[in-house]
Amino acid sequence: MAGRKILLVEGRDDEYVLKHLCGQRGVQNLDEITPLGSVERLLENFPVRLKESDIEALGVVIDADTDIAARWQSLRDRLRKAGYQNVPEDPVATGTILHPPPKTLLPRVGLWIMPDNQTRGILEDFLRFLVPPGSSLFSHVESSVATIPEAERRFSQLAQPKAVIHTWLAWQEDPGKPFGTAITAKFLDPNVAQVDVLVAWLKSLFFP
Repeated sequence: MAGRKILLVEGRDDEYVLKHLCGQRGVQNLDEITPLGSVERLLENFPVRLKESDIEALGVVIDADTDIAARWQSLRDRLRKAGYQNVPEDPVATGTILHPPPKTLLPRVGLWIMPDNQTRGILEDFLRFLVPPGSSLFSHVESSVATIPEAERRFSQLAQPKAVIHTWLAWQEDPGKPFGTAITAKFLDPNVAQVDVLVAWLKSLFFP
C-alpha cells in the first residue's frame, strides 16, 4: 500500500490556489494540503512530519519573503538534521526534489519557494504571472497602487503584490473573488508557463 502524499503550505490562500491549480491542470488528488497558518508554524511542523513513517512524499510550498537565501537555509538545516545529505546549496529553479537516504523510512521531499525558487517574494508575486499578458487594465491597477500617496499607503513594500492582485480581482465583472475561484473563473490564467513548471514539480514529487 502506497504511503500518504502531503503538501504543507503557509495559509488558506496557498491551499486554495494549489487545490484549484491541481484541479484545473489534472493533478491527481493529494491526501492532504495542510495550511499551517504562518511561516514559523510551517517550519516548526516540517521536521515533525518528516518522521511520520506512513508518508511517501512530503511537499512544502513557502514564501521567499525578503530573503530567499535565508528561507532556503532554514529548510536545508532542518533536512540535514533529519538525515538528508544531498540537499543542494541553492534551490532548484524548477522546484527541488530530494529522495530519501538509503535504509531510512524518510519520505521523498519536495520544496517550492514562492514565487519561482529564484527571487524574493510571496504567493501574490506568483499570481501576477497568471494575469493575462498585455492587459491594459492590469497596467492601470499597477500604476494606481504605485501612486497611492505616501501618507495614505497602509501596507508595506513586501505586501504591495497583495494590494495589486486584490485590486485586479476587485475590478473584474464579478468583483472580489477569492484566489481559488478566480482561477476557475479565468480572471487568473492557470495555463501559463510558470504554472507548467509548478505542475511538473508537483507531478514529479507526488506521482513519479
